[in-house]
Amino acid sequence: MKDLLSEKEIKQTIYLPKVARLAQVETLTRFERFMRVEFEDGSELGHVPGQFVQVSVLGVGEAPLTIASSPTRKGYFDMCVRRVGKVTEALHRLQKGDAIGIRGPFGRGFPTTEVEGKDILFVAGGIGLVPLRAIIQYVLDNRDKYGRVIILYGTRTPEDRLFLDELKEWKERDDVEFLDTVDRSAPGWDGNVGVITTLFPKIELEPKKTVAMVVGPPVMYKFVMLALSDKEVPDENIYVSLERHMKCGVGKCGHCQINDVLVCRDGPTLSYAEIKELMEAIH
Repeated sequence: MKDLLSEKEIKQTIYLPKVARLAQVETLTRFERFMRVEFEDGSELGHVPGQFVQVSVLGVGEAPLTIASSPTRKGYFDMCVRRVGKVTEALHRLQKGDAIGIRGPFGRGFPTTEVEGKDILFVAGGIGLVPLRAIIQYVLDNRDKYGRVIILYGTRTPEDRLFLDELKEWKERDDVEFLDTVDRSAPGWDGNVGVITTLFPKIELEPKKTVAMVVGPPVMYKFVMLALSDKEVPDENIYVSLERHMKCGVGKCGHCQINDVLVCRDGPTLSYAEIKELMEAIH
C-alpha cells in the first residue's frame, strides 16, 4: 500500500487547505467582521452563491463560513465572520495580509439559471444577509435576466445591520424594491419597527412567477413560510439555507446530519418543498 500522496494528489485532495491572504479587513458590528480573501496563486474560488468554505487558522482549528460575495466579482471572495468560538475569535484577531487556509467550495448553492425570468424575493434575517448577499450580487450583476427584485431585511436593532453601504445602494436603485425593519428602535431610526413579517403587507407578488430565497435564524423560518403561504408562493419556489456546523464538508463524518439529510452535501441551500416536513420537525 502506498503511504505517501504524490504532489498531484496533494494538490487535488479536498482535505488539504489552500493558502489565502486577507486583502481587506473591516469591523461591521460588535460581533461581525468583514474579510476579503485572495488566493496566493491568484486563482478563483469557483463557487456558486450559497456555498460555503472551511476556513482554518494555523494552530487553532477550522470552521465553516458562508461565502458572502458573487462569483461574478473576480479575483477575490468575501466572508463575514461572527465571533462565536475559538476559530472565529482567532479570525477576528487577524489583520490585512495575514494568511489563512481555505477548503472548498462545498455544498449546494442557490439556483441561478433555473430561475431566470422570475421575480426574486430575498428575505434576510440578521446574519442571513451574508449568504443572500452573494446571490443578490449575482442577480444584480445579471440584472436583465431576472424580473422584479425585492429585498426584505430585518435585524434586532439598527446597530446590527450589515453592509450599510450596499443597503443604501439597493434602496436607491430604481430596479430594486428594498424594505428593512428592526425589532427594537433606537435614536435616529425612522424606519419600520417590527419583525420581518411586518414587511409582507407592504409588497404585492405574482406568486407563481415569484421565487423566494430566505435565510435567517431558525425561529424566523416558520413565520416567513406562513407569510409566503398567505401570498400563495408555491413551496417549490421557496429556497432556504439550513444552519448546521459542518466538519468535513463532504458528507463523510455525519456531523451535520439531520435525519437522512447531510447539510454539507445536500444543502445548505434546499427548496422548502424538499424539506418542509424536516424543518417542521427541527424547529
